Amino acid sequence: MSVETGRITTNIPARLDRLPWARWHWMIVIGLGTVWILDGLEVTIVGSMSDALKPHDTGLGMSNFDVGFAGAAYVAGACLGALFFGQLTDRFGRKKLFLATLGVYTIATVLTAFAPAPWWYFGARFLTGTGIGGEYAAINSAIDELIPAPYRGRVDVAINGSFWVGAAGGSLLTIPLLDPHVIDASWGWRLAFALGAVLAVGILVVRRHVPESPRWLFIHGREDEAERIVSDIERTVADETGEQLSTPDDTITVRQRRSIGVGLIAKTVITLYPKRTILCFSLFVGQAFLYNAFFFTYGDTLTTFLGVGQTGWYLAAFAVSNFLGALLLSPLFDRLGRVRMITATYVLSGLLLAGAGFFLGDFNATTLTIMGAVIFFFASAGASAAYLTASEVFPMETRALCIAFFYAIGTAVGGISGPLLFGWLIDRASADKDITAIAIGYFIGAALMVAGGVVEAFLGVRAEGRSLESIAQPLTADDAEPALA
Repeated sequence: MSVETGRITTNIPARLDRLPWARWHWMIVIGLGTVWILDGLEVTIVGSMSDALKPHDTGLGMSNFDVGFAGAAYVAGACLGALFFGQLTDRFGRKKLFLATLGVYTIATVLTAFAPAPWWYFGARFLTGTGIGGEYAAINSAIDELIPAPYRGRVDVAINGSFWVGAAGGSLLTIPLLDPHVIDASWGWRLAFALGAVLAVGILVVRRHVPESPRWLFIHGREDEAERIVSDIERTVADETGEQLSTPDDTITVRQRRSIGVGLIAKTVITLYPKRTILCFSLFVGQAFLYNAFFFTYGDTLTTFLGVGQTGWYLAAFAVSNFLGALLLSPLFDRLGRVRMITATYVLSGLLLAGAGFFLGDFNATTLTIMGAVIFFFASAGASAAYLTASEVFPMETRALCIAFFYAIGTAVGGISGPLLFGWLIDRASADKDITAIAIGYFIGAALMVAGGVVEAFLGVRAEGRSLESIAQPLTADDAEPALA
């Protein structure tokens, strides 16, 4: 149910979008964007520790399928967490939820470190995923509503790509922690998870200073608080840059509401934006299958088929390439545009992955990692842009829920099935040490990525440099009355 509380005309969106880049924006990037480092740390630690978790005496006695199942449990938790916390983020605000979800992650990762048996480990991984999934919805919406329009594409893509900073760090971290000459084997993998909680506490300290989204505030009847926050931001940015800020003429009139029903939101989005719904679903399914299938089980692939004892260096090199791809290609999403770049990165990475599948038997550990680094240099930028797309192309009142919905649905289709499929393929092929038996997983991932790129080419939205309100008008905008009737 929607409850209208008033009608206001405001220039807050235009004032936020016209700000020059300043140190204040870096605080937003650090305070909010570092969540992807945590996610990368979590995923990589699991991928690197497959062998450490298998022994009954020092690990948890897990099989290859159990390792894949743990990955699927993490992703399942992330899907449900995104949906649960996503609708709360649109209802109660960005800040309350990005503090709450970080707390859930911290507690759950500590529980993982103390797992006495596989069932505990699976449950803790599920809860950890719940926190991370909630973070995706709360953080992406907050970032896009606080970052000026000319920088939004590159910042969002680069921040989502920072997942791989955590992945590289997690890979390197496991090298000493899994060395029995340095740390007892029964403690090394537990310490790796506990260190994730330490990083989360550090992020929480910075995040406390990030304000609530003024865009969310004025739509929910708290325009005085929104005005105060924007005025403080303007003073800070003017002091940091030395620039005299002009007053923009662009305004928007909205009918304020304390809350907007989830059913009304879903009905309106599907009715108004069916093409954008198909677009986001296609992008999320492709990148979710590719990444969760390949990366969750890559450490297992190296140890099972290619005789690698310590996977950390390989995974770190792979992760560095992913981060560089997102970082170096991100400015092009603002300069060349979303449609061109997303189409190119999805199709190119898909074709390269298919080629790797055809010649899988010819690779050794080093050459396969190099090939993977090349593929995912492009794929990482495209995958990051999927989150950017979902957060840009739907109305503000639905932003967090839409991110959550497409993340959950796309990941449920691609992210849960991928690790389970690869785990099953690896188990089946492990007796013969025949790596070519897992090529089918490469081909499926390639087909989904190419399909996502084709959909983007036809249905993509040219959002570069535009305000969020011009890309998708708020449901509460004054001339959007029929949509809310």
